[in-house]
Amino acid sequence: MARQIGRPVEEAVAGHFVYVANADSQDLSVFELAPHGELLLRATVEVHRPALSGRSMVLALGPSGKFLYAGHLSSAAQSAVSTFSIDAHTGIPEWRASSPVVDSMSYLSVDRTGHFLLGASYAGSKVAVYEITNSGAIGAAQQVISTEPKAHCVLTDPSNRVVLHTSVGGDVIYQQWFDPATGKMSPNEPPTMRVAAGSGPRFLVFSPGERFVYVISELDGAVYVFPFDTGSGTLGEKAQVASSLPAGFSGKPWGADIHLTPDGKYLYVSERTSSTVTAFAVDAARGTLATVASYPTVKQPRAFNIDPSGEFLVCAGQLSNSVMVHRIDGTSGGLTPLKEYAAGKNPTWVEMT
Repeated sequence: MARQIGRPVEEAVAGHFVYVANADSQDLSVFELAPHGELLLRATVEVHRPALSGRSMVLALGPSGKFLYAGHLSSAAQSAVSTFSIDAHTGIPEWRASSPVVDSMSYLSVDRTGHFLLGASYAGSKVAVYEITNSGAIGAAQQVISTEPKAHCVLTDPSNRVVLHTSVGGDVIYQQWFDPATGKMSPNEPPTMRVAAGSGPRFLVFSPGERFVYVISELDGAVYVFPFDTGSGTLGEKAQVASSLPAGFSGKPWGADIHLTPDGKYLYVSERTSSTVTAFAVDAARGTLATVASYPTVKQPRAFNIDPSGEFLVCAGQLSNSVMVHRIDGTSGGLTPLKEYAAGKNPTWVEMT
């Protein structure tokens, strides 16, 4: 059973919290985000002992903010999802349960009702849907779907009627209807959207209002802009393909994470080879992107996230074992680095409340 290591340095007040999943130390770094962008370490919470490295640890928050889910290895041959309840005042997660899942998880998300957990398995080339019980624990798999190689993301749209999921190896985005009563997915028409061969679509985000979908490609650093039809639940023909690579880039592209500010004005993408985050300004009418700049950050930034106010971006470096806070300029979308903070070993996911 997981246990909490360490105690809060002082009692936290209700506010924004940052949860960093550390894959090799198999723990969570829990920070409070202060109003001026300072991170205050509140606790380090074990996820599993003995620590098992070699796979990423991924997180998902339930829509109520009461539960946090962590996908991890529970043994060399078994993957699991642990459920944590979050103290509403201190923000500290407390371990509640660990449930086996069908394969290692490269992405977790919770449907908009909080009743189902969706997971994508890169190693297993599949996506799955699990019931969430009244206690917040993960129940039996409701559905498991095989995909083309290297499934990497699975996400319901804001209306909770549609699921999009990606295959890095197949260069494809799947389009599925979602039944929020049963948790079952069924193919839409058309069932897939193809992207350029060898691009490797990885993660995606919906714009506010669901008018557009943005997809980061892992293997070439391309950012796809797709119109999204809420009626048919399908992607339209791409409106743009932008590059997230910094000027003068050389080497092998390695696109990672993608997030929008809550108001949808700015989009950010991390790239691991160059250890940068690229900022884009979003055209509100057309959804298209104009590059602002690329900004250096912590080494090998696999994951980052943006606080609910849209003021701060927190980026985790797999090779620096740290997180960096960047201030977001609300006028330009530019990033200003504020401070770097130690995290656990191999941080691979960032969630924020």
